[in-house]
Amino acid sequence: MKITDVKVEVIHIPMKKPFRIAFAVQDHSVNVLVKVMTDEGIYGIGEAAPFEPVTGENSATVLEVLKLFKQGLIGMDPMNIEGIHLMMDRLISGNTSAKAAIDIALYDLKGKVMNQPLYKVLGGYRDQIVTDMTIGIDKPELMAQEAKERVERDGFRILKVKAGINPADDIRALTLIREAVGPDIRLRVDANQGYTVNDAVRVLKEFEKIGVDAVEQCLPWWDMDGSKILRQKVDMQIMLDESIHSPIDAARACKMDAADILNIKLMKCGGLYPAEKINAIAEANHVNCMVGCMLETKVAIAAGVSLVAAKSNITEADCDSFMYAVDPEMGMPGGFTIEGGVYTLSQKPGLGLDLDF
Repeated sequence: MKITDVKVEVIHIPMKKPFRIAFAVQDHSVNVLVKVMTDEGIYGIGEAAPFEPVTGENSATVLEVLKLFKQGLIGMDPMNIEGIHLMMDRLISGNTSAKAAIDIALYDLKGKVMNQPLYKVLGGYRDQIVTDMTIGIDKPELMAQEAKERVERDGFRILKVKAGINPADDIRALTLIREAVGPDIRLRVDANQGYTVNDAVRVLKEFEKIGVDAVEQCLPWWDMDGSKILRQKVDMQIMLDESIHSPIDAARACKMDAADILNIKLMKCGGLYPAEKINAIAEANHVNCMVGCMLETKVAIAAGVSLVAAKSNITEADCDSFMYAVDPEMGMPGGFTIEGGVYTLSQKPGLGLDLDF
């Protein structure tokens, strides 16, 4: 089997409302779908969801890099996923969402060749997982109102609350959210690099009283030393996200005892192939993982959810972003079903999506 062509399509994704985190506000996303075709008529679909502050890319740069990759891909065996990653890395460094698009398409194709759903191709540990739902930064009262709706109306049992701009507002928001949803809903916080070490220690001590499970990326991405200090000073799980782009980053974080959980994002690391490496490094060091997401469609979400389902060491999921879109389905039926935060994976081959272009 040989790769014969690579097709791309730019998609614009309007959001239901602006989504605010510590360092950005998004009201839409511009992503790129990829179709890798073969001489046997089997194809795979992938997606790039670039985000300049994290991956350093936008849709225009992704399109240029995909042109470069296409030249190397034509004639290659799509099952040679390691060889294709080596080719992409030799052609250009970084550009991880562009690489993730190709990677996801290859794994979708591999599942179709094997006639197995992707979660089984990757490990097959379970066919159901639980995701959280994210609450963006807003006035604390509005955040509490949204949290209550997500629990009572939509059935979510885990909430991830964005923070990191104003510590006093963060404490008030979490206090009001706990009052609104009660004691049995799991809460975690994502500060998106917004705190200093001193602020983080002070705020996390208050979060402990509220019953927050974990806090994600309190400090700038480079400050793993500070993350280690936080682990020594507070009684909750410390998670790293923007600090973890590659398996090398994961190895460094584990060696430094800088995290209890690593957040794997396919767009940060370059796809499922390096994501599996990150999880293996974490597991060898007795560190659990979560799979998160950028603002993605069901293509990349299905890939991320499949990875969570495949691996016992990936204990958490933050794969909710497609639900922020005005049209969450976007003409992409299949992949999984979701009810109250519980994803049930499709048993169809590959990503299990009924999608072509």
